[in-house]
Amino acid sequence: MSNLFNLTGKVAVITGSSRGIGRAIAEAMADQGARVVISSRKADACAEAAQAINAKHGEGTAIAIPANISSKDDLQHLVDETHRQLGRIDILVCNAASNPYYGPMAGIGDDQFRKILENNVIANHWLISMVAPGMLERKDGSIILISSIGGMTGSTMIGAYNISKAADFQLARNLAAEFGAAGVRVNCIAPGLIRTDFARAIWENPDTLKAVTRHTPMQRIGEVHEIAGAAVFLASPASTFMTGQTVVVDGGSTIGVGL
Repeated sequence: MSNLFNLTGKVAVITGSSRGIGRAIAEAMADQGARVVISSRKADACAEAAQAINAKHGEGTAIAIPANISSKDDLQHLVDETHRQLGRIDILVCNAASNPYYGPMAGIGDDQFRKILENNVIANHWLISMVAPGMLERKDGSIILISSIGGMTGSTMIGAYNISKAADFQLARNLAAEFGAAGVRVNCIAPGLIRTDFARAIWENPDTLKAVTRHTPMQRIGEVHEIAGAAVFLASPASTFMTGQTVVVDGGSTIGVGL
């Protein structure tokens, strides 16, 4: 029981991990003994995040491999370079996502809608398809999709983003069914509103923030480390009988608290 959350010897690839939720997940997994791969579009940001982790845990704990999730070639390079440097991938966290449009569905352009679906769903499918064969061969692995409670609710302002996040729930279920017999698990985390740059447009607006938190039992938004804990759980021996599920981490905002 003392090793339930121990990730010693594991290799974790986390996309979008130079800042925000992804970086918090990388830091938390390194705290539990994993070697982590920091990946996002900007090489300098990846290097800085990796250096900070190495300063705490020792050189080689983290490596930086930049990748743009919209590029299949970049994602293949991420996987190939991880294999070259670290030997394998035990944990994959698909955290990177995009939302280039904020407004009603009637106003979204085709290119914007397509980009949301490609980056938030299809790119996850690409990356998982590249990583899964090694996990299936070893009969062990954990794949985690960072979705959103938006995939469970309607919205007048981020509807397309929510559609993509709902699709991630189903992607996890499908892959869990396919991979389960080999012991490879696929789960989602659905954060509520978290204090990140990605969600700044929501939480920086006092009226929006008040509306979001008014009926939330904890009456606040979340912090990035509060998502990282759920990711460690899903990556660790503590969750080996859990697959195809979504862990909601939202301060209770989806339970429907009224007056």
